[in-house]
This record gives sequence, C-alpha cells and structure tokens, in this order.
Amino acid sequence: MKRLTDRKIVLITQKTRLEDLIKRYNTVGQAQFYIEHYGGDFEDYLIEDRTYHDAVRCAVSYLESYGRLQIIDREFVPGFLFGEKDLVVVIGRDGLVANSLKYLSTQKLIGINPDPARWDGVLLPFTAPDLEKIVPETDSGIRRVRNITMAQATLNNGQTLIGVNDIFIGQRTHASARYTLTAGSESEQQSSSGIIVSTGLGATGWLKSILAGASGIDRFCGVREQPRIDSAFTWESDYLYYTVREPYPSRTTGVDLVFGTVSRNAPLKIASQMAYNGVIFSDGMEQDYIEFNSGAAVEIGICCNKGNLVI
Repeated sequence: MKRLTDRKIVLITQKTRLEDLIKRYNTVGQAQFYIEHYGGDFEDYLIEDRTYHDAVRCAVSYLESYGRLQIIDREFVPGFLFGEKDLVVVIGRDGLVANSLKYLSTQKLIGINPDPARWDGVLLPFTAPDLEKIVPETDSGIRRVRNITMAQATLNNGQTLIGVNDIFIGQRTHASARYTLTAGSESEQQSSSGIIVSTGLGATGWLKSILAGASGIDRFCGVREQPRIDSAFTWESDYLYYTVREPYPSRTTGVDLVFGTVSRNAPLKIASQMAYNGVIFSDGMEQDYIEFNSGAAVEIGICCNKGNLVI
C-alpha cells in the first residue's frame, strides 16, 4: 500500500464489554445467557461492540493510508517501547487516554471517541472520521496541544508510579489504612480509607466526588462555606490536591492534615504503618498496584514529564 508519509503511528485499542464477556464465558451464546439470566439487555452489548469496531475500522483505513501503522491492545501498553517521534492515537473511553499518557514522554496523543452517544469523552474531542483533518494538522504543528501535568509516587525502594488523573494510597480492602502523613513541616499519624492525590486533569473525577460528598454534609449541617478547589486548577497546573478519605480521630490518630496542595517544593510524604494489604495505584488501575506495607515510605510530587494531548 502506498502511504502519504513514512510517519509511524501507534493505535491503542481496548476490548469491549462483549469481548470481555466472551473471554470469560468462551462463546457469544454463553455470554448472552449470563447477561439475560440476570435481566440485562444483551442487545446493548452487541450495539456497543459493533459501534466500537466500526470506529476502529474507520480509523485504521485512514491511518494505514497516511503512515506506518501499528495496532496494540491496552494490556500491552505498559511494556511497549514507543519511539520519540511516534504519533499515538487512542480509541476508547477517557480512562484509556489517561492510562496511555503515563507511558509516553515526548509523543503527542490524539483521543478518539468511538461512541459519542454513549461516552462523554472529556479527553476524546474527536471521532474517527476527524483523523483525516487532525493527523496532518498535528504533524504540521498547527494543531493545539495541551501539556498535561502528571503526579509521581517515588518509594524508598526505588519504585515509581505515575498518575495522570490521581494516585491512591491506602488498603487493598475496606479496612482502615494506617500511616504517617507529612505535608510541609507538619506530620500526623492517621487512620483513614486512604489518600487521593489528584491532578488538574483528574479534578472532575475522584476529587470531585469527594468534594461533592463533603459539600452535601456541610449543607445538611447548615455550613455556608462549601469545600472547593482553586478555580484556576487546570490540566496544566503545576500543583496537585490531596484529600484524606474518612479520617478517623482517636487518641493516636489525627484529622488536621486532610486536605491541601502538593507542589514541586512541597511534596507529600507518607510512611506506611500497615502490616499487609497496603497499596499504591493510579488512575483506578487497582490490579497494577505497588505494595505499601510497614517500612515503606513514598513521596508524592510532580512528574518531570508532561502529557501531550492534542485538542
């Protein structure tokens, strides 16, 4: 096939709910029986799958004509070696964009919404047919790119973890997490449901839900001032917010350091006091956790790399 350019393009895809069901139950028929047995609408799974693969075929058709295309599934992204000048196209849900950005450095990423009627697509401003316009504009440098601030967890054993939306520190289970938290010059022993450190990109996700819950309690109690974050907290903001979930006050644990900012000059430091089941994970990827048990300490700060999202 004759291509317009020699540009290398990496297309990242993900399995649909139907494909996950087939992987679990072996056949479409068994998957259908499972869904309908519990009163689900199997037709919706079929429509979603068909719509997604129609979008992928549309994207592949154009990208193959434009450059050298390589297609990989999301499960292979962590071990994939991206070239510095690769153009990355992600087709899936918002979470796939976030979980792809953390493995990139200088590469630009284009997010494609395969099903705008189903997905809001905050990080997916384009559809597959838009690629014919967006890709050449990105290559020529006339397309705007937003530089996304990411969080980084660095452990005392040398392990690191990057979060595009947020980083969670706590217990794998619903048991209370025990640790010492240090913010600036202040330290406090705490017992809680865990700590969330959010980027500007993740401000509309987990952080938003925590603040919404706190606001609801305040309104019930008649508090006029509702908890809120800086209105200037954007995707590019060079700081983070941390929130402690359900902190428990006791003789040995405090609740003073439960909300604040993290910057390059003032990282958040946490020392684990959990004998087992302590974890750190990012962007909701619970299966890709780092153990965080007694003796482990972590510093949460700003990642030196920026995500490059085409808009």
